[in-house]
Amino acid sequence: MPRSKHANPAMTSLKRVLVIGSGGRENSLAWAIKKCSVVEDVWVSPGNGGTKNLSGCKQLLIEEQDFESLKEVTISKNIDLVVIGPEAPLEAGLADFLRDAGIAVFGPGAKGAQLEASKSWAKELMRDANIPTAKYWAVGSQEEALSILKKNECALVVKLDGLAAGKGVIVPSTLEETEEAIKAAFKGEFGSSGQKLLLEERLEGPEVSVFALCDGERFIILPTAQDHKRLKEGDKGPNTGGMGSYAPAQILSDKQLKEVAELILEPTLKALKDKNIDYRGVIYAGLMVTSQGPKVIEFNCRFGDPECQTLMPLMGAELADVLHACALGTLDKAPKLFIKNECSACVVAAAGGYPESPSKGNYIKIDIPADDKVQLFHAGTRRNESGELFTAGGRVLSVVAQSDSFDKAFAKAYQNMDRVDFEGITYRRDIGHQVRQSENVSK
Repeated sequence: MPRSKHANPAMTSLKRVLVIGSGGRENSLAWAIKKCSVVEDVWVSPGNGGTKNLSGCKQLLIEEQDFESLKEVTISKNIDLVVIGPEAPLEAGLADFLRDAGIAVFGPGAKGAQLEASKSWAKELMRDANIPTAKYWAVGSQEEALSILKKNECALVVKLDGLAAGKGVIVPSTLEETEEAIKAAFKGEFGSSGQKLLLEERLEGPEVSVFALCDGERFIILPTAQDHKRLKEGDKGPNTGGMGSYAPAQILSDKQLKEVAELILEPTLKALKDKNIDYRGVIYAGLMVTSQGPKVIEFNCRFGDPECQTLMPLMGAELADVLHACALGTLDKAPKLFIKNECSACVVAAAGGYPESPSKGNYIKIDIPADDKVQLFHAGTRRNESGELFTAGGRVLSVVAQSDSFDKAFAKAYQNMDRVDFEGITYRRDIGHQVRQSENVSK
């Protein structure tokens, strides 16, 4: 029987979960959620070429923008929890749409998703809440941007205001490079989101990703992670969605992490609540640890990719219950989330030509032996009618491994990545160079 619009999702138990999205993030979330003993079925929609390889997971070929079909299948299959992976459907209001049908959803509504969907909105929230971040200027024209650049007489970070799939940030080194980036953005070279820009002062220090699972009132913090945005070794080349990551990142001390909770996460959740935003999902704070302390580079409204793939193998089987509790606003009643005391390493294999023009349709050969400390998470892959696997996107897949040291974890990840082959395969050999001790790591 279809649920009433006013049905109370708190009355449901957690047996059936739907993960929405098609990337490596969603592949790893489905894998981790299925480890919960009470979860009987996990669906992923639309999924990718690796979805059916996940034990206990099924694929639904419904695109993430097809709100009505997603609602209908959620009701017809009596799904107890929907986990929305990507930022685009969150910005478009999918969580609101499903919640209006009485469905428990992990993921913020459209208003909360502005944390990521509008950098200027997020900056205003940080300013009003006294959250430490870089000085900024929101600009709506090339002339205005160039005028601010001239007054500052130094290189500024150039950010697209809207969503840009993790690639909307340019970090110039000189005034000339900043001017070129501004002109390119207003020419539309980075997409329609370039109609409005944010200029920011450059911060110096290591970057770190902090993820908080929120229920609107409370939050818990997951292990920190660090990703590698640049395409090439030595952190060179164009920005990408992420070429690899590791966790836990040995950047923030316990004292600094406590400061992040008190000075950044708590004020952010309070500021959202003051705007009548009931934020139930992930607050992903991308931080830079400066000489003045941690400062927010940007917020995202979902798990990072590939940080999610790195973190999921460290999560205990309670994760599904914790996500469910966040969706219901009852995090205080959730079981304590067990975190494995291990090092996790993730290496991403991208298609040839990524990120500008990734090659698609290349046959993928994989020969990775079974190992409970190694995971293969698919992203840009598809299968033909015969079940053969082909590339279908920029970032194709990731190999993740755990061990008691980063050297061992990365060695295992790279050993298994060498057992993956497709034409044009591209991956960095120096992921995690910050924490690896091996002499052969390029820096």
